[in-house]
Amino acid sequence: MLLEVNNLDVFYGAIHALQGISFNIQKGEIVTLIGANGAGKSTTLRTISGLIRPRNGSIIYKGQDITTVAAEQIVRMGISHVPEGRKIFAPLTVKENLRMGAYTRNDPEEIKASMERVYTSFPRLRERENQLGGTLSGGEQQMLATGRGLMSRPELLLLDEPSMGLSPILVQEIFNIIKEINSQGTSILLVEQNAQMALSIAHRAYVLETGRIALEGDAREVSNNPQVKAVYLGI
Repeated sequence: MLLEVNNLDVFYGAIHALQGISFNIQKGEIVTLIGANGAGKSTTLRTISGLIRPRNGSIIYKGQDITTVAAEQIVRMGISHVPEGRKIFAPLTVKENLRMGAYTRNDPEEIKASMERVYTSFPRLRERENQLGGTLSGGEQQMLATGRGLMSRPELLLLDEPSMGLSPILVQEIFNIIKEINSQGTSILLVEQNAQMALSIAHRAYVLETGRIALEGDAREVSNNPQVKAVYLGI
């Protein structure tokens, strides 16, 4: 098992944002969390990456308890978080943004090889490598945020709303790249409002409703569930 989340309780003040959720990710999987706004999807990712501390429960990564490990150390251990809203460094160039993603690494040759891998996955970033991040289009910024997340060579990539605000053509492109990243051996936990796209590429899915897991299973089974069809897929 790559990641195990056990009985996680997270509070924002008096608000019980995550209510005893448990799920797991096997090595090589794409697992998606779907749910309405405010269901707790982003909170789940932020808790795994160490940005939020749970009140109860545990997070086990590769057999090691990381529940109280510092966020920076979690990156070093092989988990990379691409946040909602991209959060790129607007005043830095594409190349500088990517190098920031490799801050935990010391070998210049390996960093260069990782950058080449990112440029292979995202050819547009190579074309824009000396352009300031803030001048990129929304789709290019998402590519940059994802590329930056890959620069630490993660075993597990946490992707939060990668299709937000993108045109349908770019959404398809981003999801194709996510599949390609996965095929190269990176496991992915995907939070996505576009449930149809997420379920089309995921191996397994969990449906979050107001801080609880309401449904789980094979992605195809979940996408065929009548309630999921009605609420999330508009069918």
